[in-house]
Amino acid sequence: MNKLLSMIGLATRAGKTVSGEFMVEKSIKSNDAKMVIVSEDASDNTKKLFTDKCKFYNVPIYIMLNRYELGKAVGKKSRVSIAIIDEGFKDAIAKLVVK
Repeated sequence: MNKLLSMIGLATRAGKTVSGEFMVEKSIKSNDAKMVIVSEDASDNTKKLFTDKCKFYNVPIYIMLNRYELGKAVGKKSRVSIAIIDEGFKDAIAKLVVK
């Protein structure tokens, strides 16, 4: 778990993440998003919105962590959704998620 949060933080410091519902949705539509992470405690509507968008645009989506863990990883108080916009970070995070 700590490695996962550290990797998300590293991607953020490298400028390879976007957060917030509007920006994440925009990055999915513009094919910038390589992976989307939605917090487990997001509303059902938010989960459905991102699941449907990601399925349509063929972007991997993970529903995990809570909004405070996700927010802390990107240096904010809380975040419900983030998008990874770099292929290398996406691969590194995907390996940590699968373990």
